[in-house]
Amino acid sequence: MKNSINLFSLVLILIISINLFSCQKDKESGTVMTSHTITDVAASNPNFSTLVLALKRAGLDAELANPAASFTVFAPTNAAFTALLAELGVATLNDIPVETLTKVLLYHVKSGKSTASQITTGYYSTLANGPVTDSHLSMYIDMTSTKINGRAKITQTDVMADNGVIHAIDKVLLPMSISDHAVANPVFTSLVAALTKANLVSALNDKTKTYTVFAPTNDAFAALLTALGVTLNDLSAATLSPILLYHVINGYVPAAAVAAGYVPTLSTAFGKNVSLQISVTGGVKLNNTVNVIATDVVATNGIVHVIDKVLLPPTVVEIAQQNSLFSTLVLAVIKADLAGTLSGMGPFTVFAPTNEAFAALFTTLGVTGIDALSKAALTPILLAHVVSGNVQSGSLTSGSVPTLNPAKSLNIVVSSSGVTIDGSINVIKADVQGKNGVVHVINKVIVP
Repeated sequence: MKNSINLFSLVLILIISINLFSCQKDKESGTVMTSHTITDVAASNPNFSTLVLALKRAGLDAELANPAASFTVFAPTNAAFTALLAELGVATLNDIPVETLTKVLLYHVKSGKSTASQITTGYYSTLANGPVTDSHLSMYIDMTSTKINGRAKITQTDVMADNGVIHAIDKVLLPMSISDHAVANPVFTSLVAALTKANLVSALNDKTKTYTVFAPTNDAFAALLTALGVTLNDLSAATLSPILLYHVINGYVPAAAVAAGYVPTLSTAFGKNVSLQISVTGGVKLNNTVNVIATDVVATNGIVHVIDKVLLPPTVVEIAQQNSLFSTLVLAVIKADLAGTLSGMGPFTVFAPTNEAFAALFTTLGVTGIDALSKAALTPILLAHVVSGNVQSGSLTSGSVPTLNPAKSLNIVVSSSGVTIDGSINVIKADVQGKNGVVHVINKVIVP
């Protein structure tokens, strides 16, 4: 038994010595372990030879060879690049500017290693830079059809590398505009049809502008059309255009930058931008009834957030109804039977008292609330808050202004500190624009 142990020990020592000697020889000869980074794997596959040439021209081969990084690469085949060159009308990769080629290639890469089983239908952020600093373009992957952006089909999955994974695709992906993103996602077919009918597709393709779009789903459009009792074909371009533009605001506003308040949209009334109300309590809501259900789809010319209802430009009455600060005013308008009048064509300029303003009035009158006031008492009070015309704050001037109450004119003073009415009533928020007029918020009720 002792001799057997000694023999085993001798063999083990011999094996270790041989390995140590081999390692030493590798060091002396400069031999290194074989690398299997994404760049190496692509270079070893003849189907990706054009991709490798493109990576080298853009200087991205070294980045994808970084062993400390982790990537998922959707790799176009040689045939995909051949088709791209024909699509662009160029002869070789050298005809594509390096800056453009770099952005296109980075649009095929996402951070982190995601095998096919880990990819679900949805939007993914790529390494391609978006329209503003620290933004990255989005791609849409539909695993039901195994297509990306409705353009490229995934033809091979899970080609593993030391620093990530490669999935082969049959077309080269191109960075997409806002309109392109809507077309690529089957959830937005109704939106695309509406944009097409309203001749707004090219506007949302504009490379010189940056927009934030709240995009309604097919279900959102279906609910609207059912409520209206019409089909999309029944709506004219003139009807659709102000509705669709009401879903768009200027600039790039990611979810992290969304703040409560009113923002101007691209929809206009009387030459002014119609306002959209945003609240952030318990999730982001628009006009108090529309939910943001997906965020931050980054396009070349802006960003898209998905919503569950179609937004409609509001009247001055609807502006009040959509804001809980005006719940008492809404009750008063309904009791005075003025909702129909103030929902008309207008234009109206409404000085809207808050709930606190009405509470102070009730205290002064010694009553408990709206129920204690008759329609006859409320009507002249409310009409004293309405001026004919669409008068935004920039057009207000000091002086006496007639109201819809013939017995009451407003004494308006415009100064560097703001707008004052009848000496003690302050405009605390101005220029909430509706489709039939504008609302200015005031801190006291105007009493004739």
